[in-house]
Parts: sequence; structure tokens; C-alpha cells
Amino acid sequence: MNRTAGAGVRSVPPTHPGKEVTGWTMRLSWNEVRARAAAFVREWRDAAFLEREPSAAPLFRPFPGSAEFIRNRNRWILHVAGQDPARLHSMPAVMERIRRGREYRANESGRLGASLSDRPTEYHVQVVPEDPFPAIPETRSKRRTHVPVGWLEPPTIPSNALLVIPNAPQWLFGPMISSMHMAWLHHAGGRLKSDYRYSGGLVHNTFPAPPGLESSEGKRTRLEKRGQAVLDAQPGHPDASLADLHDPDLMPTDLRRAHRALDRTVESLYRHGGFASGRERVEHLLHLHERRRAPLETGMATRTGGRRSR
Repeated sequence: MNRTAGAGVRSVPPTHPGKEVTGWTMRLSWNEVRARAAAFVREWRDAAFLEREPSAAPLFRPFPGSAEFIRNRNRWILHVAGQDPARLHSMPAVMERIRRGREYRANESGRLGASLSDRPTEYHVQVVPEDPFPAIPETRSKRRTHVPVGWLEPPTIPSNALLVIPNAPQWLFGPMISSMHMAWLHHAGGRLKSDYRYSGGLVHNTFPAPPGLESSEGKRTRLEKRGQAVLDAQPGHPDASLADLHDPDLMPTDLRRAHRALDRTVESLYRHGGFASGRERVEHLLHLHERRRAPLETGMATRTGGRRSR
């Protein structure tokens, strides 16, 4: 599958064993690289820094958040985790950044900062993908009709503002950029002012996947082909960012056509005839969600002896 170009990613809290109610088994994961790595994050590869320390150039890796991912902006992180200590010690400017990071953490209040100061070259929660992965902006405009998901590749490192699915199968991309998934986000997602916030626990892990999807290779193949058609339409507009491509007033005709074909395919996996509105989609998804919760709730009642509060 062809991937979109990009610069970074994040992940969401994993699903707890025994709490899966959707059949949607791919879980999001979470990278926590925020102010605790402030000494290492830059919007550009600092020319003055690299003039002092040219051998550090390979250590800079793309590090996008939601805004950088959607708008094709650059941001970089000096990635020193796992590097040979002798190599790092030979670069005084890098050692200065490491020292500043340790001091920042040591001055933070609470146990977390103190514990992290003992490992200043590492992130709090480290997600450094080794294979291509789908990325989802944590925050997206309410104007967009589809979740702007894209595939990213190493050496990109996710920030805390991007959600990613490690080891994701190619067919997963289709449902995630469908109108069904968007309807679920409208219903279950959070809000930041007027924009939607995507969450692993509230949105992804609760999304009712099409029935029988994981046991049907034919269904997955159909989704993969439709998802690939959406990706194939994007390189035809090389100067456009995901924000441009998913602006409802500016979406190119070929991309809109590919999205509509994908939507028809995804909706046909839920029921014949599709849906007339977002409300119908949400009502159908809620019905599936409740049906899949029932066996779990019955099992919980059995384990507790069927006790009820009085």
C-alpha cells in the first residue's frame, strides 16, 4: 500500500484485556513527549547547533503533532535514546541538551519529574515505530467530513498530539476514514472549543466494526482497495496538505469520488442500502454497541453472583 508523506505521530491508551466490546482489535498506543523533552524539540534543525555539532545531524528525526501532520509543517526532535554513550559524549552540544533536559525534569514538582531526571535521554512513554503506521490527529476541525488519517513511516517519531496504531493491517485504513467512523466521532468524541478531539478510549476502542469483518478476507480486501484509492488520489495534489485536501469546500473531485466509493463500501458492510444521514449511522452503531456489550455485562453479573444494589 502506498503511504502518505508525513512527519509524526502519537498513540492512545491501550484497550484493557477483557474490556473489548467492538471486535475492533487493533489498539491505539500513546507517546508522551511534551515539555519534558523541551530541550530536544525544535521547529527546524538548528543551523547554528549543527554548525557546532555536524555529527549530530543523523540524530534529528521528524516529530509532528496534530498541526504539523495536518498542515505539512516541520518539527524535529533530537533523538538520543538508545545511542551509544561514547558517541553522545563526543558531542558537547548534544551533552548540553541532555543536561538541560535532566535539570528541567529535576525541577518539576512531583515524583514523575524526579524519576525521569534519572533517565534524561529517554521519553516518559516511548513509542518509536519501526514500520509504517496510520496516524490520527488528536484534534480536528468540525468542518471536515472525514477524519484526516494518513500513513507515516520511520524515522518519524510521534508526539503526544498524534494517535497511531502500531502494526496496523492495511484494511484498517478504510473504516477509519469513512463516514461511519466520522459519525461515531461526532457522537462519542470530546470537544476542544468547537473542534472534535479523537480519543482511544472514547472513540477508537468503542467503535463497532462491521460485523464479520475480521473473519472475512473478502471484506478486508474490498476495504483495502477502497482505502488505497483514497491514498492514490492524494499524490495528484503534491502542494496540498491534509488540511487542504479535507476542506469540504476545496476537496479535489478525484479525492471526493474516492471517499464516496469507500463510504458506500463501508456502509454496505453494516447493512444493505446504506444510510441517509449521520443520525441513522449513529443509531445503527449504537445498536451494535449495545448488542456487543450485553454478553460482557451478563458475564460480569455471573461472576459477582448476580448481586444487585438495594
